[in-house]
Amino acid sequence: MKLIKKAELFITELFNNVLELNYHYHNINHTKSVVASIDEIIKVEKVSDYERELLIISAWFHDTGYIKGTQLHEIESCKIAEDFLKSNDVDEKFITEVKDLIMATVFQHVPKNNLERILCDADYNHIGKPNYKEISNNLRSEWEDVGINKTTDLQWSKDNLNFLETKHVFHTNFAKENWTKMKEKNSKDLEKEIEKSEMKDSTDSTKKDKKKKKNKRGRGVETLFRVTISNHTRLSDIADSKANILLSVNAVIISVALSVLIPKLDSPGNGYLSTPTFVLLGFSVVSIIFAILATRPTVTTGEFNEEDVKKKKVNLLFFGNFYKIPYEMYQDEINEMMLNDEYLYNSLTKDLHFLGIVLQRKYKLLRITYNIFMFGIIFSVLTFLYAYNYFQ
Repeated sequence: MKLIKKAELFITELFNNVLELNYHYHNINHTKSVVASIDEIIKVEKVSDYERELLIISAWFHDTGYIKGTQLHEIESCKIAEDFLKSNDVDEKFITEVKDLIMATVFQHVPKNNLERILCDADYNHIGKPNYKEISNNLRSEWEDVGINKTTDLQWSKDNLNFLETKHVFHTNFAKENWTKMKEKNSKDLEKEIEKSEMKDSTDSTKKDKKKKKNKRGRGVETLFRVTISNHTRLSDIADSKANILLSVNAVIISVALSVLIPKLDSPGNGYLSTPTFVLLGFSVVSIIFAILATRPTVTTGEFNEEDVKKKKVNLLFFGNFYKIPYEMYQDEINEMMLNDEYLYNSLTKDLHFLGIVLQRKYKLLRITYNIFMFGIIFSVLTFLYAYNYFQ
């Protein structure tokens, strides 16, 4: 189990940091769905703990080769899996079996044993799911973006229908019993789409242009959010650094005043230093207070009911809002968010807005702190000069 957890963390980081954004299908979401489907299948197709670990590890690594490109990605996946497993002191037998299972995911491969049948069915689990069309369109977008294939809506529907009816079969009893019915429905939906497309063939070109614009806009929006949130986070770090500088400087001033100036005030000849010293200390203390207020974190209660979550009133991207939400509810809402572009972008917009509010408060307090510190130094020096000239 530790090996599976390590593999999950390794693959998640690999895909998030290395895989190009134009892989809309072969990404971490697809990999997670394959892993989840394996756990579904093996509830019926009984396997040993050892075989389950083989399947799960193979599922995590089966598409990692896409970080090197689409060509012979299964072979690259085997290399990445082998390097990872060797670094974790896994024996050669296990590594060989993992590589064999990864190669079983090659398109149109005929499974040779039960484990290969399970992995192949899990790899194509979306065929028997209600969101088949959406996932299929992700694959289409990926092929277009990486230059594999560009096609019309009509031709894409025909290719999908041909694949479902003539090239794909489920191999395990679980998949046959639980996914075949939805697969047949998806085939019928494709037939209806083809009929509609053929009746409106003259509008295909217009629809294609709109789809391209939508895809380009989607990638542009993702870039916008990524850059803007990164800039705001950097500004927050800068504000914290500036506040820390003021905290340090004023702490030094107070330390010096308490250790050097205060003891000298007992001498009658140094009485004129009293007022400037306490003015300086007063401004330093006030500056420290405002610097602390600028950096002090504010965490919300995180208390929301199920209705608030369902109505999308909660910002699920900020920990202060979701840390008390039950995990199952949070997982369901995040999954829904990933499938709904409008919900996702609205959540990102809300998160960016709240981040801006926090920054505005932080910089406002920081400006006040610097003003207090600046005028405090000036007033303290003037007070010292006045006291020195008046009392000497």
